[in-house]
Amino acid sequence: MIELRRAISRYVERNFSVGYKPEDEIIVTVGVSEALDLAFRALLNPGEKVLYHQPCYVSYHPSVTLVHGIGVPVPTFAKDNFALTAEALAAAWQPGCKILVLNLPCNPTGGTCNRQQIEAIAKFAVEKDLLVLSDEIYSELTFEGEHVSIASIPGMKERTIFLHGFSKAFAMTGWRIGYACGPSVLIEAMMKVHQYSMMCASIISQEGAIEALLRGEDGMKAMRDQYHRRRDFVVRRFNEIGLPCHLPRGSFYTFPNVAVTGKTEREFAIGLLEAERVAVVPGTAFGANGAGFVRACFATSYEQLIEATDRIDRYVQSLRSGNK
Repeated sequence: MIELRRAISRYVERNFSVGYKPEDEIIVTVGVSEALDLAFRALLNPGEKVLYHQPCYVSYHPSVTLVHGIGVPVPTFAKDNFALTAEALAAAWQPGCKILVLNLPCNPTGGTCNRQQIEAIAKFAVEKDLLVLSDEIYSELTFEGEHVSIASIPGMKERTIFLHGFSKAFAMTGWRIGYACGPSVLIEAMMKVHQYSMMCASIISQEGAIEALLRGEDGMKAMRDQYHRRRDFVVRRFNEIGLPCHLPRGSFYTFPNVAVTGKTEREFAIGLLEAERVAVVPGTAFGANGAGFVRACFATSYEQLIEATDRIDRYVQSLRSGNK
């Protein structure tokens, strides 16, 4: 719908300082996942390589593999609050790398980058002639500092596909509406795949997305404030319990270290589920660099979080006393 693309164009320019023409530089997709898939299928040839920071969203590497590309993980670390650095990219880079995937703020760690770090990453991308797929689905849920889109850095708009959607900021997960913005030649290549594989995103969902952009920002900001409060509580409780946890600057996830319990991340997650009926996700679900951590989501009520962290505390205490 051109009405939605126009609304997206206004929203992105206002909030991310990048202008895109709704006629040929924006495509509406069935969630960001479809946009990512379209980009890989349109742009990646068999054997070409994709850099992505890890721990990361579970579908990045499989999506590369499905188009016969080669994923090249770039580790991030708790000591850096899981921020990606240009130095880490340079150390991981290999001949044949064509695309860099960014997810800032990141699922599962909540890690993100400041302007100086983004500028250094942009410089690296230009030096290595990389296309950038920038998944910024959690950007509105940034709690400290500013969110800086790499597409807004001079010289980057023409080599970046900006990926975003409505699932997180506007709590429209089941509506399955995402979008990609980028140079018209790249969007046209993605459209060729989209029109034969998906036809279009649901019109009902597109109408809902227009409403969200026109009248949903106040509600989104109020929700962000509540997430901020819940993040502070959960991180404080994890550290009190003895599970070291950095303060994520964005998203609605925490990523505590459970290695201190003597359990692997999988053993801890299964044990906690069986003993206390609290679910967390083993960090290795998001890549090998997630070993020793679990992802805990705080997108639920404050009362539920109090109960959940009390149960986690009880489980950790039982491990220390040798009862589990």
